[in-house]
Amino acid sequence: MKYAVTGGSGFIGKHLVNELVGLGHEVIVVDIQGRFSGDFKFIDADISQPKDYEKIQKALCGVDTVFHLAAKARVQPSIDHPILFDKVNVSGTLAMLELSRLTKVRRFVFSSSSSVYGDTCLLPTPELTPTVPLSPYGLQKLIGEQYCQLYSRIHKLETVCLRYFNVYGENAPTEGAYCLVIGAFMCCKAEGRPLTIYGTGKQKRDFTYVKDVVQANLLAAQSDKVGRGDVINVGNGDSRSVQQIANIFGGPFEYLPARLEPLETLANIDRAKDVLGWCPMGDVEKWLTNCLDSSTG
Repeated sequence: MKYAVTGGSGFIGKHLVNELVGLGHEVIVVDIQGRFSGDFKFIDADISQPKDYEKIQKALCGVDTVFHLAAKARVQPSIDHPILFDKVNVSGTLAMLELSRLTKVRRFVFSSSSSVYGDTCLLPTPELTPTVPLSPYGLQKLIGEQYCQLYSRIHKLETVCLRYFNVYGENAPTEGAYCLVIGAFMCCKAEGRPLTIYGTGKQKRDFTYVKDVVQANLLAAQSDKVGRGDVINVGNGDSRSVQQIANIFGGPFEYLPARLEPLETLANIDRAKDVLGWCPMGDVEKWLTNCLDSSTG
């Protein structure tokens, strides 16, 4: 089978590309982040730049499924640079949907985010929960979902929207705009600095293993129960506080003013189990303990 992965040079994208290649599929990677080794074709193209659309369209010919992971991520940077983020996250997603339609791609799997829920009090959070994003990033992901649903209704392009919760795992970024809390703690620990905690540390997150996210993508491409803009949570179904994660690393800790973020994220994953047959296997505490043991052993 022939697949395309936008954002294939990113953290989750690399894991997905390597899994697809390992299964013997033909893979096209569309990205601007640079190359990494593997048995796939790399297309150096920017999904937000019309000058690159002809190149992307040509590459999509014969593709069965597009896995659309390319995005500018994170809440605070999207607040600081909303126009730039919108260009990639909204216009770029629309461009990929249109190019997929023109090349008769069968299915489009969109990487969305639990950020669409905002600071909901409904926990665990099911997919029908009202969406009240707290940031341009969350709103842009919600618009991406709506475009997917529109393309399914109007053009009959099969689409699936996966709402990722906090993804961790091997080779996660430890610095920069794409770095999440575990990566940030790893960076602090490696540099001998206190672990930076924003707020009290009582905020809780549904930490989801990257290889489980990859399996959700593969199942979303294959399931005959989805394809009409379906929205599906991809989380572990449990949560840990930031302080609990920090305690695994050990102190000292530095507490800074709280940022704009939900108090807790916790996915209801009944739909993923039902329509995808997906069940997460990750355990963030065991994974992190093993990582820290191997780095000091």
